[in-house]
This record gives sequence, structure tokens and C-alpha cells, in this order.
Amino acid sequence: MTAPAATAPLRDDRRVVLVVAILASFVVGLDSSVVNVALPAIRRELGGGLVVQQWTVDAYLVTLGSLILVAGSLSDLFGRVRIIRWGLVVFGVASVVCAIAPTGEVLVVARAFQGVGGALVTPSALALIVAAFRGAAQAKAIGSWTAWSSAASILGPVVGGLIVDGIGWRWIFVVTAVPIAVTIPLVRRISGDVVTGDRPRVDVVGAVLAVVGVGGVVLGLIEQERLGWGAPVVVAALVLGAASLVAFVPWELRVTRTAGPPLVPLELFRARNFTVGNLATLSIYGALGMVFFVVTLFLQEVWGFPAWVAGLATLPPTLMLLALSTTVGSFAGRYGPRWFMAAGPAVAAVGALLMLLAGDDPAGYWWSVLPGLVLIGAGIATMVTPLTSAVLGSVPQAEAGAGSAVNNAVARIAGLVTVALAGVVLGGGVSVDGLHRAMVVMALLLAAGAVVSAVGIRNAPLRS
Repeated sequence: MTAPAATAPLRDDRRVVLVVAILASFVVGLDSSVVNVALPAIRRELGGGLVVQQWTVDAYLVTLGSLILVAGSLSDLFGRVRIIRWGLVVFGVASVVCAIAPTGEVLVVARAFQGVGGALVTPSALALIVAAFRGAAQAKAIGSWTAWSSAASILGPVVGGLIVDGIGWRWIFVVTAVPIAVTIPLVRRISGDVVTGDRPRVDVVGAVLAVVGVGGVVLGLIEQERLGWGAPVVVAALVLGAASLVAFVPWELRVTRTAGPPLVPLELFRARNFTVGNLATLSIYGALGMVFFVVTLFLQEVWGFPAWVAGLATLPPTLMLLALSTTVGSFAGRYGPRWFMAAGPAVAAVGALLMLLAGDDPAGYWWSVLPGLVLIGAGIATMVTPLTSAVLGSVPQAEAGAGSAVNNAVARIAGLVTVALAGVVLGGGVSVDGLHRAMVVMALLLAAGAVVSAVGIRNAPLRS
């Protein structure tokens, strides 16, 4: 890790910064967690089957995962406090449109705009913490941010389920207005900001290549379930998406050499922990994206759980994360992240395999899904804070916004690709066999993340 500066730019506002970072992330996390339990109700009212359910999740993740890279640059150039404020406004307006959407198409478009707001909020929130805290205090603050922002994932499934069963799925989007209304006044109380760019310049071509590349691939993967692999739309989307992704790296190299700054500062990948941490993120968060999507649908559509019961049933991972993240963050700050990052995914992989015991009987929740989710939660809690600290601790503070954006983008893109592939893994519908296939895929991805972390991460214990 580079030697820390004597003072942090936002040191005098550290408490407010931490609260704002938590609440801003709470908005994004709440939206993600409430939507999963509402998917069956959305399908019943708006139609469209599994494809609409996939797009309800992935339209949000496509713009979030793609534009989060742009947001990282905007955060460094225009100021992290300002970008958070913009993101909250966009997110709030899009949430209202989601609540009144008359068709599946309108809902999907509004979800995409929610992703734009989430992209503006996510990297800036974490980058504010990196700017305000130093040394072991930074690792502890990241642990607190991880734990308390995860409260959204606790409230989301249960409150979302109660709302869906009680007054309808549309009201879940109204709920997001509450943390937004609380957070915006707090943002205005932060007296300073971090602006690292002399001239506001955004890599527009890189942004377009990222959006078209990720969006095209996801479009092809989802629509093949409805249209078939040979359909012109599917083939064109996959080819265009792949071509855009292939062109992305050479374009970023060109921007780095000429105009600058690039959308993705490729020099960040010279840091070993940054590169390895993002490879681990790709496999681990891909697995997690699939498990929560598939398990939530399985509990409601195969076992017949009401939405609120399904929400309660999927809480164990979040409870484990809330209980353990701060403590794990402190230990990782003292001993280094390597073995925490290796052990966590391995434990979670065992939890995924335990869910192979699930069958047609809903009573099987107690000996298959519940213990599996508890182990997955313990694994996530062991891994997530050390992973974040390892990745961000390997980049200069001035590029924390871009580093956070890259890591968040990798995590979101990994999740959206596995959700897009869910139709292939599930065989076109949710079933016991489909659940089993999904859990095997998840276990393999988690095991890969454990091996990558054990082999590639290098410890550099933080000092106060």
C-alpha cells in the first residue's frame, strides 16, 4: 500500500461522511433486495415470464455495471459529494416511474435509469470513506460501511415481501424515497470535497463501448431463451456486444497515451492485489448474483412461500454479514486479507452444495436451504471486507474513485451475466433440478475465487 498522507481530506467530517456513505449505499442495496421478492408478483401483473423477471434485475445491473466506470471518473473530476447528490436525485425520480409503470417495458426502462443513479452513488460513497480515513481506521470504517449498509438487505426482503403481499409490488419502489429524503440534507452538511482532476473530461467513447458491450451480451443471453440462439436479434446482440468489449481495451490504451483520462485507468492493474482482487470478485460475485436470484424464485414458485416468508427465509446471509463484517475488517487490517479472501469463498461453496439436498418438500428448507444460506453468509462475511480493503488499499488515494468504480463494476457485471445465464442453467423455468444445477455452478465459481485469492493475493497489513 502507498504511504498514507498525514491527514485525510475529509477528516473533520468523518462521522457525517460515514453516515452518508452508509445511507447512500443503503438506497442502492434496498432497491436490489426488495426487487427479488417482487419478481413473481411483477410477472403475474405485467406478464413476460422468466424473461421479464431477468430484465427487471438486469436492466438495472447493465447501466449500473457499465456506467459505474464513468461515475468513478466523474467522482474524481467533479467531486464525490456532488456526484452522490446527483445520483440520489436520479435514483429517486426513476423509482417513482417504476412505481407507476403500466407495462413491463416501461418498468425495464425505469430500472435502467435507476441503475444510472446507482452508478453515480456507489463508487463515490466508498471513495469518500477512503478519503476521510487512513490506516487501520480505514479498514474498520469499511467494515462498518459493509455491515450497516447491509441493513438494506435485511429490511429489503422482509419489508418488500410484506408490501408485495399487502398492498402490491409497486409500493416497494416508493420505499426508496425515504433514505433518499434523509441522505440529501446530510450530504449538504459535508463541508469539504475531493476533486482530483484539473479539467472535467470524460471518456465518452469508452463509456459507449462498455454499455454496448455489456448490454449486447446480456441482451443476447436473456433473449435466446425466448427467441433461440439462431435468432437474428440474438446473434446481432452477441456479436456487437463481443466486438465492443474486444475494442474496449485498445481504445482505453489509446486514450491513456493521448487525451486522457481513460474510463478505466489500466495502470491500476499493475498492482497485483488490484488485479487478483478483481479476478476473485468476478467469480465470487457472479456466484452470489445467481444464488439470490434463483433461491428467491425457487422458494416462491416451487415451494409456494408467500413473498414475506421468502424474504425471511433468505435473511441468514445478510444477518451473518451484519454480525461479522466489522470484526473481520479489523482482523484483516491487522493480519492482511489473503487467507480471509481464500477461506470465505470456500466456506460459501460448501453452503451452496448443501442446498443440493433440497427437494419438492418445503420442509426441506430446515436441513438444506437454511444451513446452506448460513454457510454462504459466513463465507461472504469472511471475504467481503478484506476483498474491498485489498483492492482499494493497492491504489493511490487520488484514484480511489476510479479503483472503487472498477471493482464495483466487475461485481455488478458478474452478477448480471449470471442472472442472464439463469435461463440456460434453469432450463427455461424454476424447478428442483434447475436449483441443483445453479448451486453446482455457484460452488464452482466460489471455489475458483478461493483458489485465485489464495494463490494471488499478497498481504500488506495496514498500520495505524
